[in-house]
Amino acid sequence: MKRTAILAAAALASVAATAEIQLPEIIGDNMVLQQQTDARLWGWAKPGAKVTARGSWMAADDHVVATAGADSLWTIALPTPAASYAPQSVRIKGDGSDITLDNVLIGEVWFCSGQSNMEMPLRGFFTQPIDGGGRAIAYSGSTPGVRVVTVPKRGSYEPQKRAGGSWKESKPANAGEFSALAYFYAASLNEILDVPVGVIVCAYGGSRMESWMPKKMLDTLEGENMDGERDGSVRVDEWHRIGVRYNAMLLPVSWYTVKGFLWNQGESNVGQHEELPKRQKAMVEHWRELWGLGELPFYFVELPGWEYGNPEGDSAAMFREAQHRAAAITPRSAIVCTSDLMYPHEVPDVHGSRKREIGERMSWIAAADAYGVEGMPVVYPRYSNMEVEGSKATLHFNGADAGFTPNQYLEGFEARGLDGEWHPAKAYEGLDSRDIHIECPEAGEIDEVRYCFKNFAIGKVHNMMGLPLIPFRTSEPTPLPTCFGGKTPPVKRR
Repeated sequence: MKRTAILAAAALASVAATAEIQLPEIIGDNMVLQQQTDARLWGWAKPGAKVTARGSWMAADDHVVATAGADSLWTIALPTPAASYAPQSVRIKGDGSDITLDNVLIGEVWFCSGQSNMEMPLRGFFTQPIDGGGRAIAYSGSTPGVRVVTVPKRGSYEPQKRAGGSWKESKPANAGEFSALAYFYAASLNEILDVPVGVIVCAYGGSRMESWMPKKMLDTLEGENMDGERDGSVRVDEWHRIGVRYNAMLLPVSWYTVKGFLWNQGESNVGQHEELPKRQKAMVEHWRELWGLGELPFYFVELPGWEYGNPEGDSAAMFREAQHRAAAITPRSAIVCTSDLMYPHEVPDVHGSRKREIGERMSWIAAADAYGVEGMPVVYPRYSNMEVEGSKATLHFNGADAGFTPNQYLEGFEARGLDGEWHPAKAYEGLDSRDIHIECPEAGEIDEVRYCFKNFAIGKVHNMMGLPLIPFRTSEPTPLPTCFGGKTPPVKRR
């Protein structure tokens, strides 16, 4: 099994020879193991010690053996059966230990990372609720196939071998602390596939993308140098520290076998839209190499509406546009549009409350792309090209073959003339052509049209599947994500 050596080096530096097996916290009771694969188990024992593992689904005389290396680290690839709601157990023996892990489920496992909008729990933040959060907590016992582990928020400039956190069952006593987005994703995917779903939540509010990348990558990025930050020549806030989430939170759990990645981040990188596509692609490529499981799917969330200093500004809109470019250049990647999921009163609140819809939309993409479920509503309407005749224009789109709703006058469009000023535009659907027609006498000769291309603008135009029109400006056609533009088949694990 090929693996990056960095975690083994961390173990060698900090684990002394021991007379008993040690397990990372993420390997424990209530965990979900990825179905029909060789799920990784790992831990530490005396160098040279023999360690065996056996799942309750295996024959009585069957087991898997590993030997602890000179650094005390051992790893086992445990073959798993098809998904089931039947509780299983895993027994690990050796070096004077006999450990049984109970209430284990076999199903699908996803890694969920990012900043505060991924971290935000079902109970909400102070004065910032989750829409339907109380109801989700109250009825969380109705999703027994959902399990959640939350990696504690930490930071370190040096690679760590342990991160903490333990798997929790879905029930009211636990659910309040679950990531709302991750829980709604898991619950929806569980309902679609009818198999257990486990989510590993590894998120830190305010964290920049660069904090989830290793030093060896950061030092090659222009304007990013971890050594400079460490020696005090660059002054940054705690949540902006680069490389430290990767070392303390992500790296220690990167041995855990998963199906794919969910990502909700970007607020702390607004203003870096030029760098975003290549930088995010590089991060995804490194994560895939680190896990060593092939081209794992990577699905992420469009930046939420917020004031970002000025609700009428366009810095966040530029970043969203760059996010769609990132989805178009990163293999097995897709983005969920959220332009319609804010309330008017949330202008000053970066933590939007409508996490259920985001989680569900992400699960629909996973169902279609990772699991091959046909007919899922996953294609968002997106701008293609424009024809101009003076103060009128006709806009053409993909992803809205059955038309738009509402089916007459549409809100959120603006036109700009040769004077460079933006004016509200009358927009209506061509019921026969499925185009959108623009009229804006104030603009004179139309040079460009845009839709909801602001830091905060609530999209009200949808296709027939209820998916929102992606905000755009006509100078930049919206590309398709690789998952649905140049589809790559799912990775076969066995």
